Amino acid sequence: MRFKVRSECKNDNASDPSRWVETSLLPKGIPGTAAVDLSCAWHNLEYMDCKWHPGENASRDTNYTLFYWFDGLKNHKKCNNYSVHQGFFRCVFNLSFPKVTNTYSAVRILIRGDAEEIRPVCASKHPTTLVKPATPRRLTLSKINDEIHIGWSESDTFPENCLFYEVEYHNGDLDAVQHIKVEKNYTLIPSVDPNSKYIFKVRAKPKPECYSSKLFSDWSEEKSIGEKTDSTFYFVLTIAIPLIVAVCTIILLVYLKRLKILILPPVPDPREILKRMFGEQNEDSQSCAKDDSVNAYDKLIKEEEIHSLILTETPECVNSEKEDR
Repeated sequence: MRFKVRSECKNDNASDPSRWVETSLLPKGIPGTAAVDLSCAWHNLEYMDCKWHPGENASRDTNYTLFYWFDGLKNHKKCNNYSVHQGFFRCVFNLSFPKVTNTYSAVRILIRGDAEEIRPVCASKHPTTLVKPATPRRLTLSKINDEIHIGWSESDTFPENCLFYEVEYHNGDLDAVQHIKVEKNYTLIPSVDPNSKYIFKVRAKPKPECYSSKLFSDWSEEKSIGEKTDSTFYFVLTIAIPLIVAVCTIILLVYLKRLKILILPPVPDPREILKRMFGEQNEDSQSCAKDDSVNAYDKLIKEEEIHSLILTETPECVNSEKEDR
């Protein structure tokens, strides 16, 4: 904190005041331990949401405490709704002013650690620069002829006519996204394609004549209307139809070829028939000659066998004669 002091004559307006004498009061704590990157948002004129990072020289187990006050409060207040997520400290506290007021006092914030070596940090935030409207809800869509009517819920914490809305829509092509600005919580989109599917979402922003904030609300949940035939179906159909036709054609050709063979069998060549006939006769004559030679050979074998039998029987006859004698 810096202080400056000077003196001047009480009754003599013609004399010049003395020069300023300046002094400063350094905060306690180790440099680099104070909270950094403090950012706050006043959500829907109902509560303040502040976030910050710990100092680079602060230990991992450092705990910070946030205090706040503004004109109209008798004493400063302590924020108790703390959370830590991915290295961010966060604290939320209620903050509201009368809806009819046109002036908002600055909110002063003090963040300090739970140990003396943690250096405190002070900040002054003007709430009108931090206003963030609530997300539009209850998005409704209806189609009448070639027009799409769209509506959504309106926040009841803002004065009347202090918000405008941005509507984003497209028909599936992200390169052709369109935005329109409206001052009411409803609008219509004329001349739409009846065969296309349209996707909508809405967000709100304070009007500059009411608040100097540049913060938009979060986008509403997307809603769609209409039906659009999947292009993948057409792509698959385009490939499948020629493939099916080709397969059917091949099957039909094979079938017709077999059917042709059954209905119109091939005519035999007369020359082949004659060759087969003469060839069979030659084979028959050759087979007959072979059979004759085989029969003659068999006869010869039989005769030899007969002679052998006669020769074997002859001694027996001789012996019998000798015995008779």
